[in-house]
Amino acid sequence: MERLSRRDLFLVGFTLFSMFFGAGNLIFPPGIAAQAGSMTWFAMVGLAVSAVGLPVLGVVAVARTGGLVTLGNRVHPLFSRVFTVVAYLAIGPCLAIPRTATTSFEMAIPPFAGENAPLNLYQLLYLVVFFALALLVALRPEKLTDRLGKVLCPILIALILVTFAGCLLNPLEGYGPPTSHYNTAVKAVATGFLQGYQTMDTIAALVFGIIISLNIRARGIQDEREVVSSTVQAGLIAGVLLLAIYSMLAHIGALSGGAFPEPTDGAQALTNLVAALFGPMGNLLLAAIFIIACFNVCVGLISSCGEYFSETFPLLSYRQWAVVFAVVSALIANIGLTQILTLSVPVLNIIYPVAIVLILLALLQRWIEDRWLVYPVTVLLTGVASLLLELERLTFSDALSFLPLSDLGLGWVCPALVGLVLGYFLSFLPRKN
Repeated sequence: MERLSRRDLFLVGFTLFSMFFGAGNLIFPPGIAAQAGSMTWFAMVGLAVSAVGLPVLGVVAVARTGGLVTLGNRVHPLFSRVFTVVAYLAIGPCLAIPRTATTSFEMAIPPFAGENAPLNLYQLLYLVVFFALALLVALRPEKLTDRLGKVLCPILIALILVTFAGCLLNPLEGYGPPTSHYNTAVKAVATGFLQGYQTMDTIAALVFGIIISLNIRARGIQDEREVVSSTVQAGLIAGVLLLAIYSMLAHIGALSGGAFPEPTDGAQALTNLVAALFGPMGNLLLAAIFIIACFNVCVGLISSCGEYFSETFPLLSYRQWAVVFAVVSALIANIGLTQILTLSVPVLNIIYPVAIVLILLALLQRWIEDRWLVYPVTVLLTGVASLLLELERLTFSDALSFLPLSDLGLGWVCPALVGLVLGYFLSFLPRKN
C-alpha cells in the first residue's frame, strides 16, 4: 500500500494550517492577551481548547466518519442537509470569506493612505484584486498544497517569527493587569474558550476534509484508509503549528496591552506593538502578514464551498460555484469589517455548540453506535439551548440564568449532557419501523 512521504505529509499539514489561519486567528489571540494581561496563559488554555483542540478533533472526526454529511445523517438526513449548508455558508460567503478581505484591507491599506484618501474607492479596488487572485488560485483546488503549503505558508510563518523575535529582544514593559472579563483563572479560561468561536475553525474543520483528501489523492494516494490516516496526521501537524503561532501572538498581544494603557482589539494591539518595535517598517510587516494569511484562508474556503456545492447542487460546475462565491463574498465584504464581526457573534453562538457536540459524539461512536437516539436527542437539546441562550443575550434577559455555567457563556453544556444521557437510555426502547 502506497503511503504519503513525510515531506508530502508536512506539506499537506502546512496547507491545512494555511486554510485555518486567517483573519480571526491573527486578531483574537493578541486581542485576548492584551485584555487578559497577567492572566494571558489561563485565557490561552481556553482558546487552545476551542481554537486548536476542537478543530483537530473535527478533522479526525470527519476523516473517520467519511464527511460532514455522513456525520449529520446520524442525527437525521434533513438535519444533515440543513446544518451542512448553514456551516458552509457561515464559513463561506456569508461571514468568513468576506472577513478575510475586509480584515486584510483594514490592516494593509489605511495605514499607508493619506489623511483624506478615498478609502471607499481603495476598498472597492482592493476587493476586486483580492478576490480575483483568490479565485484564480482556487480554480485548481488539487494544487493548493503546491501553492499554499510550499510557498505562502512558510513565508507567513517566517514573518510572524520576525515579529516574535522583536518582542523577545525588546519586551517593553511586560504584561499589564487583566480586565474584568479575565480577572480570575476560571473567567479567563471561559472567556478564552468563547473567543475561540470567532476563529470559526471548528466549523471549518468539518468542511476542509474535502480539499485535504483531494490534495492527498493528487499525490498518488488512492487507498481510502491511507487517505484517512494522512488526513488525521495532517490535522495534528496543523494543530501543533496553530498552537505555536497562537502562543507567539498571545505574547505579542500581552506585551502590547502592558505597554499601552487602554486594552484594545487584536488588530490595534498588533499595530501598536509593531510600530513600537519596528517603526514605519512595522506597518509593512503587519500588512504582509495579514494579506498572506487572509488570502490563504480565502482560497481554501472558496475551494471547499465550491467542491461541496458542485457535488450537492450540480446545476453549476465547481468553477461556476467558485465564481459565485467569490462575487457574493466581494459584495458582502463591502459592508465593512465591524458589521461582519457584529453579525458573526450570534450566528456562531448558535451553531458552534452543535458543531462541538457532533465532533465529540463522533469520537464516542464505538460506545454509542447502537444507541440510535443519542445523536438526535443530544443535538436537539444542544441546538434549542444555544438558540434560547443567544436570544436571551440579545434581549438582555436572564430567564435561563439557572442553567449551570450560563454565567460563563456555556449554558448549553448541561442540556447537551442531559441529551446524551437521555438519548442513551431512550435507545433501549423498541424502535418503530
